Amino acid sequence: MPQPMPKRILSKVFAASFAALLTAGAVACAPPEKDDSGAAGSGTDAAQATSAEDFGGMEALVEAAKAEGELNVIALPPDWANYGAIIAAFSEKYGIKVNSAQPDASSQDEINAANQQKGRSTAPDVFDLGQSVALANTSMFAPYKVATFDEIPAAFKDPDGTWVNDYGGYMSIGFDSAKVPPVTTVDDLLKPEYQGKVALNGDPTQAGAAFSGVLMVALSQGGSADDIAPGVEFFRKLKDAGNFLPVDPTPATIESGQTPVVIDWNYTNSSETKKLPSWTVVVPPDNAVAGYYYQAINKDAPHPAAARLWQEFLYSDEGQNLYAQGGVRPVRADTMQADGVLDPAVAAALPVVEGPVTVPTPEQTEKASKYLAENWAAAVG
Repeated sequence: MPQPMPKRILSKVFAASFAALLTAGAVACAPPEKDDSGAAGSGTDAAQATSAEDFGGMEALVEAAKAEGELNVIALPPDWANYGAIIAAFSEKYGIKVNSAQPDASSQDEINAANQQKGRSTAPDVFDLGQSVALANTSMFAPYKVATFDEIPAAFKDPDGTWVNDYGGYMSIGFDSAKVPPVTTVDDLLKPEYQGKVALNGDPTQAGAAFSGVLMVALSQGGSADDIAPGVEFFRKLKDAGNFLPVDPTPATIESGQTPVVIDWNYTNSSETKKLPSWTVVVPPDNAVAGYYYQAINKDAPHPAAARLWQEFLYSDEGQNLYAQGGVRPVRADTMQADGVLDPAVAAALPVVEGPVTVPTPEQTEKASKYLAENWAAAVG
């Protein structure tokens, strides 16, 4: 049986790959009540603030956010990147109610919700998005630089703070060793033993995890970040063999046995090992794919001060360590480790992959996304 991934901090090749390849590039309700100027309590227009200094400092930002009293987040499953604990810590620290909508939604669902609920108090204040969806919707984001902005490598952020990477990980295959044979390679998934058992986390035309899953499969079939077609063809074969399971996996489907094989990020798959001891996680070593998620503020956020305070919390030492506890690599990990503020226990638990790691550039992501939009449905429909 394949062993779980080594519990060490991500290797420098992972960080180097990103540095080299990533370049900056509901129910209707009444609108939120604001004064005529849309100003925060200090007189600052919170929706226009690009840093805490615009409020008069962090204490004033906290005061303005507390005055709003609420924060709307979307598509943040509690078991994903430790968001359950992150939300609880933020709410307890600042006394702000966090409304978490559609926790299992895709990145595209986040954008759709913001458009559909624009002007309402239920609209998302912040986004947590896969690369392709984030880069296609930057006009919806409000630029903001957190206090630790200068500690975030240039490759992981827009220069104006319109978006900032928050955490990353590797694409993996999780499987229940009590229900299916060990998976050692992507090609194993075509075997009869996996009939009706292989699920992909989402639709790759809408969800970052699924997009990266198809890319990982493409690499295993001779494709590349410039040619995702072999990945789509593999899933066509998987469907024709009866092995592809068109079910969006969740912790409930995994624990019930409905989705005994899941292609998803390593940190999401690994979180299941705490509940299901037979759940095993493998990062295919010869076609490793890594990716960061994109954090952004909705420019039409109904709670603009709380949205900015949320960003400050996520990129603080406390927030970054909470991310690491969820098995993801926080974007400030290297700097925090050098400064001695990355929790040693969580640093030791971060995974590492030896060898080459593929990280698509924004241009490659755009090209692959176009191919998926034109070919995915026909392949698996």
